[in-house]
Amino acid sequence: MSLLLNMSALLALVPVGLFSLRSPQRTGGLFWCLLSVAAAGPLLFVVVSVGTAWRSDLAMALWLAVCASLLIYLPLCWLRPEARGLTVLLVPYLFLLTLIATIAGAAPHVVLNEGLPGTWFSAHIAVALATYALLTLAAITGLAIFVKERALKLKRSASGIAPALPSVADSEKLQSQLLGAAVIVLLCGLATGAALQNYLTGHVLEFDHKTVLSLVTLAILAVLWLVNSRFGMRGRTVSRLVLIAYLLLTLAYPGVKFVAEVLS
Repeated sequence: MSLLLNMSALLALVPVGLFSLRSPQRTGGLFWCLLSVAAAGPLLFVVVSVGTAWRSDLAMALWLAVCASLLIYLPLCWLRPEARGLTVLLVPYLFLLTLIATIAGAAPHVVLNEGLPGTWFSAHIAVALATYALLTLAAITGLAIFVKERALKLKRSASGIAPALPSVADSEKLQSQLLGAAVIVLLCGLATGAALQNYLTGHVLEFDHKTVLSLVTLAILAVLWLVNSRFGMRGRTVSRLVLIAYLLLTLAYPGVKFVAEVLS
């Protein structure tokens, strides 16, 4: 049953990915139906897999990241129609994550201590996933800017995936908004993390590699957001900085799971 749900969740991403390539407009009900299916597949798998016991293994961390990204992307597409063009890049990336999660799922599952405070722990996990999802979308938007600019420079804007992507101007505006949201949510995440740490150990912060990387990521995002908002830093520079911040957060979240499960 678990294997069937896993494969169903994995394959649920395929139709909307193919549709986004064949139908650049993405305005009809079919797009929303396929995107909803893509979000429902991983979400159902996570709900069934977790059950009543929390899993902290690498596979579940990746599945949760995919779910969070899709659950934020759905309303974003509704509020900002130009964001729908990111589907052609976002879905293949999420498919890769789910494929890695499927492979990593063979590792033993780790269950957290039942004494953890449910409310604070849930809040901390929620804001951490929201931050990860927002930065994923910002990084994908940065990649879209890079691809679009390169296609325009090479005069190939009518070929490949470039026509399906949002315009550079729309992508830059969307990226700035996603960065601002990521900064706010990450601040909340650090606050809930500090509260949880204080509850467990009596110390507000413990400067392990995860905390340090998260603080560095917050600093990079805050500077990037302020500079981009006030001075209009554009194009590839913004995109590369966003991807660096995303890499740091990746090391802080699923990366720590990989170190703990595979390298230790």
